Amino acid sequence: AGTKTRRVLAFVRVKPTSHFAQDMIKLGSDNKSIDIYIRKSPRGGIVNNTQTDWSFKLDGLLHNASQEMVYEAVAKDLVSKALQGYNGTIMCYGQTGAGKTYTMTGAASEYRNRGIIPRAIQQIFKSAAEFLNILVTVRISYLEIYNETLFDLLAPALGRGCKDNQLTVMDGPQGVYVKGLSIHPVSHEEEALHLLFEGETNRVIGEHSLNKNSSRSHCIFTMFIECRSRDYTNHKCLKSKITLIDLAGSERLSKTGSEGQVRIEASYINKSLTFLEQLVIALADPKREHIPFRQSKLTHVLKDSLGGNCNTVLVTNIYGEADSRSPPSKHEAFELFKKQAGRVIHRVFRENKRILISRKKRSLSVAQKINRIKQQMEAIKEALEAQKQKRRQEGEEAKGQVIIDEEEFSLILKLKELKEEHKAGFTELQDLKAEIQYCQQLVDKCRKRLISEFEIWYNESFYIPEHVREALKPGGNIRPGMIPINRVTCLDEDEQDKFEQMQEAVLPDGPRSVSFYRARMKTDQKVTPEWTGMEETTWIIQSQPLP
Repeated sequence: AGTKTRRVLAFVRVKPTSHFAQDMIKLGSDNKSIDIYIRKSPRGGIVNNTQTDWSFKLDGLLHNASQEMVYEAVAKDLVSKALQGYNGTIMCYGQTGAGKTYTMTGAASEYRNRGIIPRAIQQIFKSAAEFLNILVTVRISYLEIYNETLFDLLAPALGRGCKDNQLTVMDGPQGVYVKGLSIHPVSHEEEALHLLFEGETNRVIGEHSLNKNSSRSHCIFTMFIECRSRDYTNHKCLKSKITLIDLAGSERLSKTGSEGQVRIEASYINKSLTFLEQLVIALADPKREHIPFRQSKLTHVLKDSLGGNCNTVLVTNIYGEADSRSPPSKHEAFELFKKQAGRVIHRVFRENKRILISRKKRSLSVAQKINRIKQQMEAIKEALEAQKQKRRQEGEEAKGQVIIDEEEFSLILKLKELKEEHKAGFTELQDLKAEIQYCQQLVDKCRKRLISEFEIWYNESFYIPEHVREALKPGGNIRPGMIPINRVTCLDEDEQDKFEQMQEAVLPDGPRSVSFYRARMKTDQKVTPEWTGMEETTWIIQSQPLP
């Protein structure tokens, strides 16, 4: 490293897995090198010059490393120097699902699994509290770049999908800035964490075969720090900023199996990452005069966050999974899903369908009975009409001597009885039609939910890292971008106060985790559960069977 430019520190974090690709990935014994071996594809033919072996020297190899170990190695020193006036930038790069967001943000439900951003926030405010004569002020912004469009993740009325033309990258006397981007002053850790969690829920989320909740955008979380003397004896103010970047997933279009909008997204992502690579190469070349900052929104925004006097760290997240692990077919997986993870919704679906079928059968039976009654009524009416015609011919009605024999009287009573049965049957048929319509709606909803939950389960079971799956288990919180259903939101206000007091008293992770959990709780309470109504209507028919 020279005196004018600082060397970029490079780390590789390998995604934890029980099926480690030991034949493809060789880890250096010094934890500072990694060798990759790729078999040549037979499609390349006899003469195949594609490269198969790579060797990389690193500043650190993070394999089976905890979130705390990662932070200690990657960010702790950089954050400390930011409080001394030096800018710092950390970028997480890698293929979709390899663990970038987990490394940068962490699992939102568990304090011990929090990532670099929440840990950096805690370190800043902890250090600020220990400074005796120095006043530290912190401001936060959260920017998203999606398809070369800028979004403010902390805007008061964020309209997802609405382009905000006011957000533009500008070059000013104090450096590059984004015009129109909101910057929020924060006075304590919980307030900063709440902004982080709120911004995370607003991220653009796409869906393709590699990862149901793959992030399709670059996200830049920035903390602007100012340190000045409390007693104003020294008017010097140290200014710095920490830029924490969760880059969008890099993958080949052929691997995603995506079409349409998601394919367009992937094209934008790959293009911007290519420009970022060119920028890093240019910054590393001392002979290079022109640095191509303006090639993309991403590189332009990062103009004063890379190179120069900025401490820069790159964390590359890679899969450690062996290629031989292939998911089962969807048909096989669906049968497994119905017996395991989806057994409850499948049981509800079957029960609702059973009731629907029984109501349809009953409806058919009642309709057939009504038809039989109608035929019998017509036959009796014809018989009675014949009796009436006979009396007319014999002139009995004219003499005023109408005598109804026992057989005719019996037919009249039978007709009256059949009319009552017909009326009751018709009423029952109308009620059954209403029940069938209601049951059909339930079955349709259950079917859609069964398929939807299977798709989620299939992707999460076979394409998402194991540590991310932990956050999806019952009782865990759902990742950013999905709708969290938190038990706390079901409590009354008084009960919630008691719950918060109890939670703070018995937190398993110690007093320092209070800000994290309270910020998470505030974010969760702003969101309306998606399936609450569905669950109520589904279970009505379970707990209260139709008569």
